[in-house]
Order: sequence, then structure tokens, then C-alpha cells
Amino acid sequence: MAEGSPGLPASGSPRPGPHDAPRKPPGGGEPEEEAEEAATACSSRDPSSEREARSAPAAGIMKDGSRQRPLQQKKKTVSFSTMPSNRKLSSTAACISFMLEGCEMKKVRSNSRMYSRFFVLDTDLRFMHWEPSKKDSEKAKIEIKSVKEVRVGKKTPVLRSNGLSDQFPDECAFSIIYGDNYESLDLVACSVDVVNAWVMGLRYLASYGKHTLEETPEAGHPNPRTSWISSVFEIADLQKEGRIPISRAVQLIQALNPGMKVSTIELKFKELQKAALERVGEEVNCEVFVEAYCELCTRPEVFFLLVQFSSNKEYMGLKDLMSFLEAEQGMEGVTEQMCREIITKYEPSKEGREKGYLAVDGFTRYLLSADCDIFDPQHRKVCQDMSQPLSHYFISSAHGACLAEDSCFWGGSTSDIGGYVAALKAGCRSLELVVSDGPSGEPVVGAGTRLAFSRVVSAVAEHAFESSEFPLILCLSVRCCVAQQRLVAEHLRKTLGDKLYLTPPNSNEVYLPSPEKLKGYILIKSRKLHPSCQLSEGDVSDDEETMELGLPLSEEHQDQPRCRQVLCRELSDLVSLCQAVTFQSFEASRRGQYYWEVCSFSEVEAGRYANEEPEDFVAYNKRFLSRVYPSPMRIDASNMNPQDFWKCGCQMVAMNYQTPGLMMDLNAGWFHQNGGCGYVLRPAIMREEVSYFSANTKDTLPGISAQLLHLKIISGQNLPKPKGSGAKGDVVEPYVCAEMHGIPADCAEKRTKTVVQSGDNPVFEETLEFQVNLPELAILRFMVLDDDYIGDEFIAQYTIPFECLQMGYRHVPLQSLAGEPLPNATLFVHVAITNRRGGGKAHRRGLSGRKGRRLREYTSTKAMGIKAIDEVFRTATQPLREATDLRENMQNALVSFKELCGLTPAANIKQCILKLATWLQPSEKESPPAVTLNLGEEYPSMEAQGPVPELLRKVLAAFDTMIQTSRTLIESADAVHAKIIQVQQTGMGFHKELHRLETKEGLKGRKMQKALESFAWNITVLKGQADLLKHSKAEALDTLWQIHNAAQSCGIGQNGAASPDLFRGRTVLDPIPETEGPSDAGSC
Repeated sequence: MAEGSPGLPASGSPRPGPHDAPRKPPGGGEPEEEAEEAATACSSRDPSSEREARSAPAAGIMKDGSRQRPLQQKKKTVSFSTMPSNRKLSSTAACISFMLEGCEMKKVRSNSRMYSRFFVLDTDLRFMHWEPSKKDSEKAKIEIKSVKEVRVGKKTPVLRSNGLSDQFPDECAFSIIYGDNYESLDLVACSVDVVNAWVMGLRYLASYGKHTLEETPEAGHPNPRTSWISSVFEIADLQKEGRIPISRAVQLIQALNPGMKVSTIELKFKELQKAALERVGEEVNCEVFVEAYCELCTRPEVFFLLVQFSSNKEYMGLKDLMSFLEAEQGMEGVTEQMCREIITKYEPSKEGREKGYLAVDGFTRYLLSADCDIFDPQHRKVCQDMSQPLSHYFISSAHGACLAEDSCFWGGSTSDIGGYVAALKAGCRSLELVVSDGPSGEPVVGAGTRLAFSRVVSAVAEHAFESSEFPLILCLSVRCCVAQQRLVAEHLRKTLGDKLYLTPPNSNEVYLPSPEKLKGYILIKSRKLHPSCQLSEGDVSDDEETMELGLPLSEEHQDQPRCRQVLCRELSDLVSLCQAVTFQSFEASRRGQYYWEVCSFSEVEAGRYANEEPEDFVAYNKRFLSRVYPSPMRIDASNMNPQDFWKCGCQMVAMNYQTPGLMMDLNAGWFHQNGGCGYVLRPAIMREEVSYFSANTKDTLPGISAQLLHLKIISGQNLPKPKGSGAKGDVVEPYVCAEMHGIPADCAEKRTKTVVQSGDNPVFEETLEFQVNLPELAILRFMVLDDDYIGDEFIAQYTIPFECLQMGYRHVPLQSLAGEPLPNATLFVHVAITNRRGGGKAHRRGLSGRKGRRLREYTSTKAMGIKAIDEVFRTATQPLREATDLRENMQNALVSFKELCGLTPAANIKQCILKLATWLQPSEKESPPAVTLNLGEEYPSMEAQGPVPELLRKVLAAFDTMIQTSRTLIESADAVHAKIIQVQQTGMGFHKELHRLETKEGLKGRKMQKALESFAWNITVLKGQADLLKHSKAEALDTLWQIHNAAQSCGIGQNGAASPDLFRGRTVLDPIPETEGPSDAGSC
């Protein structure tokens, strides 16, 4: 080690020593310059491509975890690595040891060619050099202290624009920025492991070149982690003999790392004992215990992440943790006290807790905790507006047949009341009860079953509001005689009492009451006698669902027509807000249906309307409740896809709760949001009285900005074997399949490579991207599958609404096919979403793509064929173009600045400023930074303090462009917004007169319908574009806030006396309110 270099703290791995000399490349000897091109140029061919695996078959978006794939169709995509499978990099010392040995990588040149070179770190740790090379040996090297930055991924112009970039994955590329001119050495490794080793080691060595010895760990000082593990061993060493039984050592490591297999730990002890030339016995000493713990319990991907944010590359201090939480996890208002509390809670070593740092074990515990769960904790409680009409919510619904283990229509004879209880505890807010004549004059639920109706009602009364305080809808399908109907009514009144909602509907209203107003009430959905009927009983139309199921009529109704039945007054009087009626047509409903009337649709019928009349179906569900029930052809109690009907606005999609699989995963995952209360507010575009939305849209929506999900699947932990995997070994070969469900334009499925022979903790390191056009209706499902299965490929799954995703590094708690948690089984992922705020919705992020003005697509209004209205909407053309230009210009400037800073478009501005600060940090403490940020003015400026290299000049220019476009947007948005609002409000003034104006213009039939659709489109576009402009102004203000905050925290800000909170307090444009109330034109 060079004199003056800091000691390399060991974390269970040997310190690199003199024996770690660089090895020669295969063949040895010095290269001949004239033969270099022929011998070493890779050109456009990557040798590793010969080992590339075959891509997996295209799986359908409806893939169900319970489905088995035919063996003969199995294909796999494998990972490859030159690093020995038994070698695990668990410390910076191990990384540097690997660098001293050297390895082959590809050097990427700007001429679109790649060359194989052997890269190695000199034994004095001062230079990294490569061979063979045409250059003089003194030039084919980089001095470590000249390294400014090490970037992972394709984050330089050479790697981004190179014609070969699509031939290697992003995770296998990295760049070294070095020298006063910020030159880049762009490299491609054969695996992520090799990239991590070089990046971690280089960052460590480059960092210590900027610190004094007093700030680094003292040479020879015991590593804090080693001291802590040794103290754990000493406590377990009851006899103080320096050895403990292997069984106790195994228990200790299992307690410190839950989920690890006993066999894995025992095997590691045996390996280390043999390596240390010890007798393999029943006891282990402290040295072996510490080494085993470090090798087994250090997750390289977590340690690599810690190194990125750590000042000393071994643990995180308070400021390091603050930087990680703010810049990467998207948390806002982070204080040192918050970081200290995290350290106190998760750091296992006493020294770490006292000195305020988080080592790799504490950091791992924190990332695995509920604080870093992928599910946004805001959605674990009721967080949506519950004062909207009942028809504006999706309602968790159960099919009646599903609540017994065996349904009546495939031969079941007995039922278990536990199904109803389980459904209610799961947040179900709509239960179906099919009531039939029972023995001894007592009604029963179902046909041919012995479950008394009174028992079911008692269970409902006991558990109705156990999981949710919002209204429960009981859907009664009555198939019993009048005498037993009266008993049904008596049981309901007696058992449910004041919980029954019996208030007659108000004919002056046009919408149902809200869930907030109906809290604690149970609503009865059933047929009701006509108001003109004054008798104690009368004829009503039969229930569609019971007719389809073919349930028998009661004996006294055998002579009745199949479509009619007799209903008693007592049962009719219990129906108030949910009167069941037969659906006729959308036009008939628009003209004559009352808001308290509910229609039920069979799965087939609803599917037909969704395909043939999607816009009308959406408009219908704005005012009326609809219920969709499964087809009777599903004799195996399988489930329909609820998304097929949610996209049409159908509130109640009845599911067979007892049948696990993809469809129930979607249903259960969807209703976990909003506190699991069983009610989810529908997207605004599906609620507003005048709006255009087609359920079958396969493109972007008017007025809604598409979002891009960047999902990096990093690793898996403690993955179990598939349950039905037959006689195969304990090792699985997993891959992750990510499915996006939503409107047709959003449905997609992508998968990672297969990781071979990985044990229980595979490393994937693969990024998947999804475009989401309607985030409020999108659901993401993780599937972990075995590519080497025998009989069953399913390992685990997890389903989460898109709106509940937290940004940053998160763990996904995996579940079984039945939705039960799998202990300690997780996926480690990184989530970034462009154009929305990160974790806790703290930071907005820019769009990922840049569009020039010539390629820019402008949203415009549509002609209706009514001159007076068309002239009004035409005046919005210029304001809409101005709004688009303001937004796109700012987004393009943001993306350019981020790319010059070496970051992806998904990064936030705070990360950019922090990255710049590391470049600008002077080598001597007293020297001023080369560039400063002037925060004294309203809009910050970046100023050079002397000559700067070309790259920094480009950064200064990009920063200035970003500030100017943000300023233009902030100062111009109000006027443009006002123009758009004015046109929207003027257009809405014609809404109640639409039919009269259409008649005046002679529009009929299809032309009239087209005019209505165009009117709704125009209003939707105007409202949406105004909202987008409002959000862009808020994003620009947030950008200024981030710049002030980051510049002051990292020491490159000057004249920053003004509080950055001023930007947060500035007026943001008011959104256009939703239009409520009745209209002669109806909903568009």
C-alpha cells in the first residue's frame, strides 16, 4: 500500500496484500501495435452473445400463477458471469483485491467500436492501467486521484449515442470521468458483479484521495462491524472457551438474518473450517463465526448502494443518510434527528448507535423494514375524498356462490358461514345472498343447502363494519315463497335493526348519497313493488342472475311465468337506495332511470357493452350503480377479469373470493388502497359530468400526461421452492415477470433474465419500463416464476395499484398464490416514475423524452358541426399550443441538464446539484469551488469562478437554459391558464342547450352522437391541458426549491439568505372544478 494511503477496513474479507499482483492477460507478452486491430478489435460483435439465452415465449397479459406451462415450450434466458460463483464481494477490500487481480472488459470508443482490454489496478493503488494498447504504457492508465466520478449505466454521450449500445445491457456499462477536462473512459463488463467490484473500489479509492487521514478509519483499528459480530459471539460463548457449538452458531445467524436455511449456514461453517485447516467438528471459533456471518449476511447489492452514499465508503453518517433519504427516497423535510432515530432503531452495534452511523447490517435492516416498503403508507388509511356520490366509487364485491366452499349449482350440499366472515374481514362491501325455501319453513341461503338465512344475517350483523365503516350493500336474490319472504324481512329488521338504511330516496336529488353520509348503514339491493301497488304482495320481474343460474322457483310460484315472481310488501319496504331494475338500453336509462335504481349485468352482457358501446357504458356509470356477476358457465368458480369492467366504470364486479389466481390478486391488490375500506374513488375523467373517455382506448388520453415507470429488479431474498414442483433440488432458477394491468393502452408484460444456480437469493439487476396512460386505473403485479420447474412454476406474487408505489429503493413483500404473506421472501427493487413526485409525493420528475418543436404533437379541439360552439372552441387553439410549448420546453431543458450531469431523466434536480457538488469540490479545503450557485436573486444562476473545462461550460449553459425556460413558464402560465379556462367555461355555457342547438342545425342520429362526443372531448382537453399547465408551474417552482435546498446543503450556494420555502408558498393555479348537477343534455 502506498505511503499515506488510509487503511482499508476489513469486513470479513482479507486485506489485499503484496501477493495480489496483477496477472498477465492470456497469451502473455507485450502486444504488437501493428497487429492490435486484427487481434483485439471487437468491432460490432460481442463474444458473450454466443452464450446469450433464448428469449422467453411471449406470455399473455392474463397469465395466471396457477397455470402450468407445457414442458416442451420452455425456454430460458440465462445470466453469465466470469466471477467465480463462490466469490462474494462483501467489502471494499474484497473489491480492491479483485481489481488487483484484474479482468478483461471492453473499451468503448467514440468511433462505434469496442476493444477487449485487460484492466488492472496497480499494487500501489495509485493507477489503473490496461493492456494491450497502441499507447505508451505511461499513457494507457488513469491516476486514481484524477477520477472525478464513476457512473453506472449508459450515462455518457459515447454510451448513449453509440451504435453498439443496444448490444449490451445498461447494468453492464460504466464510465470513469477523470482529469481536469472531465474525459470519460467508457467500459462494458461481462456481468453486473464485475461492474460493482470496479465501481465500488474506484469510488472508495477516489474518495479517500479527497480526505485527510484524520477523517478516515485508522490503520489497524478494529472494524466496527467485526467488533459487533465478535461481541455477539462472546455473549453466546457461555463457557468463555473461545468456541461455541455449531447448533448455537446457526441459531445466532438465523436470528440475525431471518429466513436463511440451516443447511446453508452449516455448509459455510464446514467450508471455512476446511479452508482454515481446522478440524471439522461440532464447534466453531470466533474468527470462523465472524467470517461466516460476513459472507452469508452481506448482500453485495445493498453494500454497493451504501458505498454510493457513504463518505468513507464503509458506513453512512447522519449527513450521508439525509442525502440518501432526500435525493434517492424522495423524502421531504428530513432532519438529523429523524436520521438519528432511524440509526437508533435499526443499527445493531452499540458503537454505531452512539456515534450516529449506519453500517451495512443496520442499512439492510432499514431497507427491509416497513419504512421502506414499496406500498405508500398514506394509502394504508382512508386517504381519498369520501364525500362523492356512491356511484363514483369502485366497490369491493363478492359473488354469492363463492362464499360457500361448494356452490349450489355444481352439487354442493353444505355451506360454511366462514366464507361470509372472511369476505367481510377482507373489506368486501357488497355481498350477494341467494335466498331459497328451506326445510321447516325457514329460508336458507342458496338452493339445496342447509345454511339458515338467520345465521348468515347474524354473521353479517357481527362483522359488517369490522374492517370498514362505510356502507355494506346486501344484494338479495329472493327465490322463496311469500311466507318465507316475510321471515327474511323479519330476520333482517330484527338482526340488523338501526343499521338498515330505510330512508326513502329524495326525488329532487340526481346522485346517490356519499359513502361518508352512509357510514355504518347496510343497504338492501333487491326488487321493489311498484308505487301504484297498494296490496300486501304483488308481481315483480324476476332477478336476471337467478334466472341465468336456473335456480328453481318456490312451489307456489311454479305456475308463474319464468320472468315474474310474487314479492311481499315487508321485503319490498326494506329497499331504498338500491332498487334492482332490468336494464333496457343506455338511451332509455338516460331518459327514464332514477338514480337509486341499480342494474345487474351478466359477464357476457357487460363484455358486449364494453366492446360495442364503451363511451355510453362509462357515461351510464357516472350516475347509476351497476353490478357485474360471473357467467354461469364458470362451473369451476373461476374469475373474470375485473379490469375489463372497471375500465367502463362498473362499480360492483362480483368475484369468487375462494378461487386464487391472477384475477383475485388484481381485485385484492386494487382494494388495498384507500385503507382497505372497500371503496376506491374512480378517476376524475370517469366521474366528471362532461368528459370524454373510451374504455377501449389504445392511445394517450386527452388532457392526461402519460407516465413512464422505470422498474429495476435488483435481487430476490429467501425465495421458496414452487409448492408443486415435484422431485427437483432445493435450488430454483427464478425470473421475475412484471405485469401492468389497466386500460388496453397500458396492458403490458415484461420479464427479467433467468438467474441460474443462485440459491435462494438471486441477483437480477435488470430494468423494465412501462408507459402508463391512465395511472389511476393501473395495477402492477410482480410474479416470480421458476424456469426449471417440474410440475409447477409459480413461486410468489405481489399486486399493487400504480398510485400506491413508493419511489426509490424498496422491498416487495412477496405473497403466495392465495395472497398469504411468505415469511422473509422479498424482491429488492428501485422505482422511478417520470413526471410525478417521488416517495411521499415529494419531488416531481421530468418527462423522459425530448421533442423538438417540429416533431411536437399539439392537442387540439374537434369540430362539432354547430357553428356557434365551434367558433368558441377554435379560440383555444393558440393558448393550447402555448401551454404545450411552455411545458415541453421546460421538460426538454430539464432532461438535457440531467443527462449532462450523468443522471437519467428519472432523477430529480436535487440529485443533479449534489452530483455537481462532488465534481466541484476543491482538492484543498481552503480553495473556493470552481463554480458557485448565486441564490441571492429570485432565479438562481450558476457562475464560473475562473476557467472551466468544456463539460462544465456545457453544464452551465444547460443550467441557464433550464432556469430560463422555468422562469418563462412561471411568469406566463397564469395568463395562458386564464385563456384556456375562459374558453372552457364559455363552452360549458352551451351544455344545457346542446340538444336544442343540434336540432336547430339539423343533426340527427349518428351525427348528433358524434357532436356530443366532440363536445365532451373538447371540454376534457381544455380541462386537462389547464391542469397540466398548473402542474408544470408547480414543478418549476419545486425545481427552484430543490436547487436552493441542495446548493445550501452541499456548500456551493452563495447569497442564499432567502428561504427556499418561499417558492413552495407561491400561488399555484387553481384547478378547474368538476361539473356536478343535472343537465338536459345528460352526461357526455
